[in-house]
Amino acid sequence: MSLSVLLRTLPTLNAINSQMSSLSLLSRQPYSMYKPFVKEPIYNIDKLDKFIESGEAKKCEFVPVKAARNDHNVSVFHDELTNKFINMVMEKGHKELARNLVEAGYMKIKQLQLAKYYKATTDIERAEIELNPITIFHKALDNCKPILQLTPIKRGGSTYQVPIPITENRARFLAMKWIILESREKDRKIHFPEKFALELIDAYNNTGKVVKRKQDLHKQCENNRAYAHYRWG
Repeated sequence: MSLSVLLRTLPTLNAINSQMSSLSLLSRQPYSMYKPFVKEPIYNIDKLDKFIESGEAKKCEFVPVKAARNDHNVSVFHDELTNKFINMVMEKGHKELARNLVEAGYMKIKQLQLAKYYKATTDIERAEIELNPITIFHKALDNCKPILQLTPIKRGGSTYQVPIPITENRARFLAMKWIILESREKDRKIHFPEKFALELIDAYNNTGKVVKRKQDLHKQCENNRAYAHYRWG
């Protein structure tokens, strides 16, 4: 190829490269109407106060921010974990029904804990009784989160169940999934809100079926610890 022909093709190659780079940028965000540099909104009041106190808000005065979604809530009663749990409880898009079930479970927890509170005879016993359902929910999730899980790894024609560390998001997902499964066990006398409340109270006290399921998973990981080196194979 002569030098003149090569020089004539250079603009075409540059145009192709620019188009490919733009296509790769679009492929990273196929369904987003925002550019990659547009920041996510901070709608939580506590996070917003910390963001302002740290001085980061001053740096982002002229940075574009995405519009808040319809599920973003600035209420002091809003809890992100509860909202995620409601989304997992939801079936076939019936989010209002899922929210009502979870809130009914919280109401049942409040009733059960208040009954214990008024039955207590001393101030020390009353101080140990937690009355906030959201606090009970957070503590129950922490007690149900596993720290290890089993993953199948094939070595030499055989498949081994290898214990590996679990991420925070995966551990939270498993804890929520187990609580929902135990709460949905069919019982004609106990409905979902009551079963959900009882499971949360048991998990808050580090007892119950969900905690036992986590402990069984840890026992399986302990029994298969001899295969742990296959993780790096």
